[in-house]
Amino acid sequence: MSLTQKGILASETKHARFLTFSIGSDPELPETLDDLQENFDPETTVIGVGLPLVLALRREINGLRLFPALAGPAIEIPSTPSALWCWLRGTDRGELFHRSRELEDLLSPSFLLDDVVECFQHDAHRDLTGYEDGTENPQGEALQTAALVHGKGPGLDGSSFVAAQQWAHDFDAFQGLSPQQQDLAIGRRRSDNQELSDAPASAHVQRTTQESFQPPAFVLRRSMPWTNNMAAGLYFVAFGHSFDAFEAQLHRMIGKDDGITDALFQFTRPVSGAYFWCPPVKNGKLDLALLAL
Repeated sequence: MSLTQKGILASETKHARFLTFSIGSDPELPETLDDLQENFDPETTVIGVGLPLVLALRREINGLRLFPALAGPAIEIPSTPSALWCWLRGTDRGELFHRSRELEDLLSPSFLLDDVVECFQHDAHRDLTGYEDGTENPQGEALQTAALVHGKGPGLDGSSFVAAQQWAHDFDAFQGLSPQQQDLAIGRRRSDNQELSDAPASAHVQRTTQESFQPPAFVLRRSMPWTNNMAAGLYFVAFGHSFDAFEAQLHRMIGKDDGITDALFQFTRPVSGAYFWCPPVKNGKLDLALLAL
Protein backbone atom coordinates (compact mmCIF):
# COMPACT_ATOMS: atom_id res chain seq x y z
CA MET A 1 0.00 0.00 0.00
CA SER A 2 2.90 2.39 0.73
CA LEU A 3 4.01 1.93 -2.87
CA THR A 4 0.67 3.09 -4.27
CA GLN A 5 -0.37 6.56 -5.37
CA LYS A 6 -2.53 7.67 -2.44
CA GLY A 7 -5.40 9.07 -4.48
CA ILE A 8 -6.22 5.63 -5.90
CA LEU A 9 -7.25 4.32 -2.48
CA ALA A 10 -8.63 7.58 -1.04
CA SER A 11 -12.38 7.32 -0.64
CA GLU A 12 -13.23 11.03 -0.65
CA THR A 13 -12.73 13.49 -3.49
CA LYS A 14 -14.91 16.62 -3.40
CA HIS A 15 -13.71 18.13 -6.67
CA ALA A 16 -11.47 16.85 -9.44
CA ARG A 17 -10.02 17.65 -12.82
CA PHE A 18 -9.05 14.91 -15.25
CA LEU A 19 -6.48 16.08 -17.79
CA THR A 20 -5.28 14.10 -20.81
CA PHE A 21 -2.19 14.91 -22.84
CA SER A 22 -0.71 13.85 -26.17
CA ILE A 23 2.97 13.97 -27.09
CA GLY A 24 4.23 17.29 -28.46
CA SER A 25 5.87 17.80 -31.82
CA ASP A 26 9.42 18.17 -30.46
CA PRO A 27 9.35 16.23 -27.21
CA GLU A 28 12.07 16.08 -24.60
CA LEU A 29 10.23 13.35 -22.81
CA PRO A 30 12.80 12.07 -20.28
CA GLU A 31 13.61 15.57 -19.04
CA THR A 32 9.95 16.53 -18.77
CA LEU A 33 9.09 13.32 -16.91
CA ASP A 34 11.97 14.04 -14.54
CA ASP A 35 10.33 17.39 -13.82
CA LEU A 36 7.00 15.66 -13.26
CA GLN A 37 8.62 13.29 -10.76
CA GLU A 38 10.16 16.20 -8.86
CA ASN A 39 6.87 18.11 -8.69
CA PHE A 40 4.55 15.17 -8.06
CA ASP A 41 2.28 15.61 -5.03
CA PRO A 42 1.14 12.15 -3.87
CA GLU A 43 -1.59 13.67 -1.66
CA THR A 44 -3.50 15.43 -4.42
CA THR A 45 -2.51 13.93 -7.79
CA VAL A 46 -2.77 10.60 -9.57
CA ILE A 47 -0.71 10.08 -12.74
CA GLY A 48 -1.41 7.53 -15.47
CA VAL A 49 0.89 6.64 -18.36
CA GLY A 50 -0.62 5.66 -21.69
CA LEU A 51 0.73 3.23 -24.27
CA PRO A 52 1.61 6.04 -26.75
CA LEU A 53 4.09 7.45 -24.21
CA VAL A 54 5.57 4.03 -23.42
CA LEU A 55 6.09 3.33 -27.12
CA ALA A 56 7.63 6.76 -27.69
CA LEU A 57 10.17 5.91 -24.99
CA ARG A 58 10.77 2.51 -26.63
CA ARG A 59 9.80 0.71 -23.45
CA GLU A 60 7.23 -1.89 -22.43
CA ILE A 61 4.90 -2.13 -19.42
CA ASN A 62 3.63 -5.68 -18.98
CA GLY A 63 -0.18 -5.52 -19.00
CA LEU A 64 -0.58 -2.08 -20.59
CA ARG A 65 -2.49 -2.04 -23.86
CA LEU A 66 -4.83 0.16 -25.88
CA PHE A 67 -8.47 0.55 -24.92
CA PRO A 68 -10.52 -1.65 -27.29
CA ALA A 69 -12.99 -0.07 -29.68
CA LEU A 70 -16.12 -2.21 -29.36
CA ALA A 71 -19.59 -2.32 -30.86
CA GLY A 72 -22.93 -3.91 -30.08
CA PRO A 73 -26.47 -3.51 -31.42
CA ALA A 74 -26.79 0.27 -32.01
CA ILE A 75 -23.87 0.78 -29.58
CA GLU A 76 -20.36 2.07 -30.17
CA ILE A 77 -17.64 2.09 -27.52
CA PRO A 78 -14.94 4.52 -28.71
CA SER A 79 -11.21 4.17 -28.09
CA THR A 80 -9.44 7.49 -27.55
CA PRO A 81 -5.84 6.78 -26.46
CA SER A 82 -3.76 9.42 -24.71
CA ALA A 83 -0.11 9.61 -23.68
CA LEU A 84 -0.65 10.91 -20.15
CA TRP A 85 -3.59 11.11 -17.73
CA CYS A 86 -3.61 13.33 -14.66
CA TRP A 87 -6.26 13.24 -11.94
CA LEU A 88 -6.08 16.38 -9.82
CA ARG A 89 -7.95 16.05 -6.52
CA GLY A 90 -8.99 18.78 -4.10
CA THR A 91 -11.71 20.72 -2.32
CA ASP A 92 -11.56 24.06 -4.17
CA ARG A 93 -12.34 24.46 -7.87
CA GLY A 94 -10.23 27.59 -8.18
CA GLU A 95 -7.19 25.89 -6.69
CA LEU A 96 -7.65 22.98 -9.10
CA PHE A 97 -7.84 25.40 -12.03
CA HIS A 98 -4.52 27.00 -11.08
CA ARG A 99 -2.90 23.60 -10.55
CA SER A 100 -4.09 22.60 -14.02
CA ARG A 101 -2.36 25.65 -15.50
CA GLU A 102 0.82 24.88 -13.59
CA LEU A 103 0.80 21.27 -14.76
CA GLU A 104 0.21 22.26 -18.38
CA ASP A 105 3.14 24.69 -18.16
CA LEU A 106 5.37 22.05 -16.52
CA LEU A 107 4.68 19.49 -19.25
CA SER A 108 4.88 21.86 -22.23
CA PRO A 109 6.10 21.55 -24.96
CA SER A 110 6.77 17.82 -24.57
CA PHE A 111 3.07 17.21 -23.93
CA LEU A 112 0.02 18.97 -25.36
CA LEU A 113 -3.14 19.32 -23.29
CA ASP A 114 -5.96 17.65 -25.22
CA ASP A 115 -8.87 17.60 -22.81
CA VAL A 116 -10.00 18.66 -19.34
CA VAL A 117 -13.04 17.17 -17.59
CA GLU A 118 -14.11 18.96 -14.42
CA CYS A 119 -15.86 16.69 -11.91
CA PHE A 120 -17.41 16.87 -8.46
CA GLN A 121 -18.99 14.78 -5.75
CA HIS A 122 -22.79 14.88 -5.89
CA ASP A 123 -25.06 14.07 -2.94
CA ALA A 124 -22.84 11.51 -1.21
CA HIS A 125 -21.47 9.65 -4.24
CA ARG A 126 -24.52 9.70 -6.49
CA ASP A 127 -24.60 9.92 -10.25
CA LEU A 128 -26.60 12.84 -11.64
CA THR A 129 -29.43 10.39 -12.32
CA GLY A 130 -29.73 10.10 -8.54
CA TYR A 131 -28.39 6.54 -8.16
CA GLU A 132 -25.49 5.72 -5.86
CA ASP A 133 -22.27 4.94 -7.69
CA GLY A 134 -19.56 2.51 -6.60
CA THR A 135 -21.87 0.58 -4.26
CA GLU A 136 -20.17 -2.73 -5.01
CA ASN A 137 -16.60 -1.59 -4.49
CA PRO A 138 -14.51 -4.22 -2.67
CA GLN A 139 -13.39 -3.33 0.84
CA GLY A 140 -10.28 -3.87 2.96
CA GLU A 141 -7.79 -6.40 1.70
CA ALA A 142 -10.11 -7.32 -1.19
CA LEU A 143 -9.91 -3.73 -2.42
CA GLN A 144 -6.13 -3.82 -2.64
CA THR A 145 -6.19 -7.26 -4.26
CA ALA A 146 -8.58 -6.03 -6.94
CA ALA A 147 -6.99 -2.65 -7.62
CA LEU A 148 -3.24 -3.10 -7.20
CA VAL A 149 -0.49 -5.11 -8.83
CA HIS A 150 1.15 -7.64 -6.50
CA GLY A 151 3.98 -10.12 -6.94
CA LYS A 152 5.30 -8.74 -10.22
CA GLY A 153 8.52 -7.24 -8.86
CA PRO A 154 9.99 -3.77 -8.29
CA GLY A 155 8.61 -1.06 -10.54
CA LEU A 156 5.27 -2.85 -10.98
CA ASP A 157 4.20 -3.86 -7.47
CA GLY A 158 1.91 -1.21 -5.98
CA SER A 159 0.98 0.15 -9.38
CA SER A 160 -2.48 -0.04 -10.92
CA PHE A 161 -4.15 -0.10 -14.31
CA VAL A 162 -6.99 2.35 -14.84
CA ALA A 163 -9.80 2.51 -17.40
CA ALA A 164 -11.22 6.00 -17.94
CA GLN A 165 -14.38 6.79 -19.91
CA GLN A 166 -16.48 9.92 -20.18
CA TRP A 167 -20.16 9.02 -20.42
CA ALA A 168 -22.68 11.62 -21.66
CA HIS A 169 -26.21 11.28 -20.30
CA ASP A 170 -29.39 11.98 -22.26
CA PHE A 171 -31.53 13.36 -19.44
CA ASP A 172 -34.59 13.79 -21.65
CA ALA A 173 -34.48 10.07 -22.44
CA PHE A 174 -33.89 9.21 -18.78
CA GLN A 175 -36.74 11.40 -17.55
CA GLY A 176 -38.97 9.89 -20.23
CA LEU A 177 -38.83 6.64 -18.26
CA SER A 178 -41.13 6.15 -15.31
CA PRO A 179 -39.49 5.89 -11.87
CA GLN A 180 -40.14 2.14 -11.96
CA GLN A 181 -38.54 1.84 -15.41
CA GLN A 182 -35.53 3.81 -14.18
CA ASP A 183 -35.10 1.45 -11.23
CA LEU A 184 -35.41 -1.58 -13.51
CA ALA A 185 -32.78 -0.16 -15.87
CA ILE A 186 -30.33 0.19 -13.00
CA GLY A 187 -31.45 -2.90 -11.07
CA ARG A 188 -31.65 -1.02 -7.76
CA ARG A 189 -34.17 1.29 -6.15
CA ARG A 190 -33.04 4.89 -6.15
CA SER A 191 -34.84 5.54 -2.86
CA ASP A 192 -32.87 3.07 -0.69
CA ASN A 193 -30.24 1.58 -3.06
CA GLN A 194 -31.65 -1.94 -2.60
CA GLU A 195 -31.21 -4.39 -5.46
CA LEU A 196 -34.42 -5.51 -7.14
CA SER A 197 -35.19 -9.22 -6.99
CA ASP A 198 -37.24 -8.95 -10.19
CA ALA A 199 -34.70 -6.92 -12.19
CA PRO A 200 -34.52 -7.97 -15.86
CA ALA A 201 -31.39 -9.47 -17.39
CA SER A 202 -30.72 -6.11 -19.07
CA ALA A 203 -30.48 -4.23 -15.75
CA HIS A 204 -27.06 -2.72 -15.18
CA VAL A 205 -26.63 -4.55 -11.87
CA GLN A 206 -27.40 -7.87 -13.56
CA ARG A 207 -24.94 -7.12 -16.37
CA THR A 208 -22.06 -6.18 -14.09
CA THR A 209 -22.40 -8.13 -10.81
CA GLN A 210 -18.73 -8.75 -10.17
CA GLU A 211 -19.17 -12.16 -8.52
CA SER A 212 -21.08 -13.51 -11.52
CA PHE A 213 -17.99 -13.67 -13.74
CA GLN A 214 -15.46 -16.48 -13.95
CA PRO A 215 -13.08 -15.45 -12.54
CA PRO A 216 -14.85 -12.73 -10.51
CA ALA A 217 -14.45 -9.32 -12.14
CA PHE A 218 -13.70 -6.97 -9.24
CA VAL A 219 -12.62 -3.38 -9.91
CA LEU A 220 -12.26 -0.29 -7.75
CA ARG A 221 -14.51 2.48 -9.07
CA ARG A 222 -13.72 6.14 -8.49
CA SER A 223 -16.23 7.66 -10.92
CA MET A 224 -17.52 11.24 -10.59
CA PRO A 225 -20.21 13.38 -12.26
CA TRP A 226 -19.18 16.04 -14.77
CA THR A 227 -20.93 19.03 -16.33
CA ASN A 228 -20.09 21.36 -19.21
CA ASN A 229 -22.70 24.04 -19.82
CA MET A 230 -25.90 21.95 -20.12
CA ALA A 231 -24.13 18.72 -21.07
CA ALA A 232 -23.44 16.32 -18.22
CA GLY A 233 -22.78 12.72 -17.31
CA LEU A 234 -20.37 10.45 -15.47
CA TYR A 235 -16.61 10.27 -15.74
CA PHE A 236 -16.08 6.57 -15.19
CA VAL A 237 -12.84 5.51 -13.52
CA ALA A 238 -12.03 1.87 -12.68
CA PHE A 239 -8.73 0.69 -11.20
CA GLY A 240 -7.57 -2.92 -11.39
CA HIS A 241 -4.52 -5.15 -11.13
CA SER A 242 -5.14 -5.68 -14.85
CA PHE A 243 -7.72 -4.60 -17.43
CA ASP A 244 -9.30 -8.05 -17.63
CA ALA A 245 -12.10 -7.50 -15.10
CA PHE A 246 -13.14 -4.19 -16.66
CA GLU A 247 -13.18 -5.69 -20.15
CA ALA A 248 -15.25 -8.66 -18.98
CA GLN A 249 -17.89 -6.27 -17.64
CA LEU A 250 -17.81 -4.10 -20.76
CA HIS A 251 -18.23 -7.11 -23.06
CA ARG A 252 -21.28 -8.24 -21.11
CA MET A 253 -22.73 -4.72 -21.16
CA ILE A 254 -22.74 -4.68 -24.96
CA GLY A 255 -24.17 -8.20 -25.10
CA LYS A 256 -21.13 -9.83 -26.67
CA ASP A 257 -21.98 -13.31 -25.39
CA ASP A 258 -25.77 -13.41 -24.97
CA GLY A 259 -27.04 -10.55 -27.13
CA ILE A 260 -28.56 -8.70 -24.16
CA THR A 261 -27.41 -5.10 -23.96
CA ASP A 262 -27.20 -3.11 -20.76
CA ALA A 263 -30.27 -0.94 -20.15
CA LEU A 264 -27.95 1.98 -19.36
CA PHE A 265 -27.57 2.52 -23.10
CA GLN A 266 -31.17 3.77 -23.17
CA PHE A 267 -29.96 7.07 -21.73
CA THR A 268 -26.16 7.26 -21.68
CA ARG A 269 -23.24 6.64 -24.04
CA PRO A 270 -19.44 6.73 -23.72
CA VAL A 271 -17.73 9.47 -25.72
CA SER A 272 -14.17 8.51 -24.79
CA GLY A 273 -12.21 5.51 -23.56
CA ALA A 274 -8.56 5.05 -22.64
CA TYR A 275 -6.27 2.81 -20.59
CA PHE A 276 -3.38 3.96 -18.41
CA TRP A 277 -0.78 2.49 -16.09
CA CYS A 278 -0.50 4.30 -12.76
CA PRO A 279 3.11 3.83 -11.63
CA PRO A 280 3.99 3.04 -8.02
CA VAL A 281 5.56 5.53 -5.63
CA LYS A 282 9.05 5.29 -4.16
CA ASN A 283 10.29 7.70 -1.50
CA GLY A 284 7.32 9.98 -2.16
CA LYS A 285 8.01 10.23 -5.91
CA LEU A 286 6.64 8.43 -8.93
CA ASP A 287 8.67 5.32 -9.60
CA LEU A 288 9.29 5.47 -13.33
CA ALA A 289 12.17 2.99 -13.33
CA LEU A 290 10.39 0.81 -15.89
CA LEU A 291 10.50 3.77 -18.27
CA ALA A 292 14.28 3.92 -17.68
CA LEU A 293 14.10 7.29 -15.91
